[in-house]
Amino acid sequence: MNTASLRKFCLSLPGATFDVKWGADHVFSVGGKMFACVDPTKVSCSVSFKVDDGRFLELTDREGIVPAPYLARAKWVQVRDLGKLSDKELKELLARSHDLVAAKLTKKVRDSLQ
Repeated sequence: MNTASLRKFCLSLPGATFDVKWGADHVFSVGGKMFACVDPTKVSCSVSFKVDDGRFLELTDREGIVPAPYLARAKWVQVRDLGKLSDKELKELLARSHDLVAAKLTKKVRDSLQ
């Protein structure tokens, strides 16, 4: 998956928005809360996203996936090279991140996303 297809997929999720933060990071949010962050400035694009608590250690044990800087305490991982995951698996993880973040939104905001 490349940066363009990753962006297209993230924006296809319900209520997803795009923003540039911290100078260059491409941030995808739902209800104003971030669910994925892409650093397109590196040679091999990296992406960070929230994962289930139970999957955090499993994923960070894999080569090329590390605890996300500044966000690891909230169970975010960083995939340093998109080639380390299949497109299908990456899409599933990004969709799950979206769901985890959306679940924490107020009922009113969640209802407005549909």
